[in-house]
This record gives sequence, structure tokens and C-alpha cells, in this order.
Amino acid sequence: MSEKKVVTQPRPFITTTVPNQWTSGICDCFQDLPQCCFAFWCLPCFTCKTAHEAGECLCLPLLDAFGVIPPMTTALRVSVRQRYGIEGTVCNDCVYACFCGPCTWCQISREIKTRMNPITFVNMTP
Repeated sequence: MSEKKVVTQPRPFITTTVPNQWTSGICDCFQDLPQCCFAFWCLPCFTCKTAHEAGECLCLPLLDAFGVIPPMTTALRVSVRQRYGIEGTVCNDCVYACFCGPCTWCQISREIKTRMNPITFVNMTP
């Protein structure tokens, strides 16, 4: 006769390091020096590249030049915040877009880069 064996394998316990906060601060531009330099020397090109990486129209950031409140910077910051479940308010996004535009774009770029390559810890204990 055949004997039936039941074998269970331990399941991995997966923990991610993705918090509900920005992974870098608004003034942490030097965490990614090449991106910081790119943003400093050619902000319009950098904003278009970042918008494209976020899945938006490549030239969408160029519309910011026509408003007092940068609507595309604010909108993209809100979009990235909602996509990754980051806490915050539209009011804060608007303030950062108005007074820290280049830093805001660098933060958005760093966030997309970090969230695209999350660090995952796997613990194989039973």
C-alpha cells in the first residue's frame, strides 16, 4: 500500500522597509549627488525626466512656468504621495512646490527611485 506523507515547508516572513513617510527629507538633495547636479544645471530637463519616471506626460512640468502656484509640481507631489501611501496634505505640497521647487523635484525623484527598488528582508524561521 502507499503511505501518504504530509510535508509542510516553512513560509518566509517578509518585511519591507517602506514607511508611510517620505524616504528622504525635502533638503536631502545631496543623498543622490548626480540627480542633484542634474536638477541644478538643467531643472527643466530634470523635471521632464522625473515626470516621465512617474508615468506622466514628458512635457507636463513645463506648464509650471505659467502659474503663480506651480500646479504640476504640486499635482505630481500629491500623486506620488498617494501612490506610495505617504502621509501629508495638499497644503504642505503646495508650500513645498512654491518655495522649494527644485528640492521638491529632487525629493520626488529620490522617492520614485527608492520605491522602485525596495529592500526586502526575508526570515525563513518556522
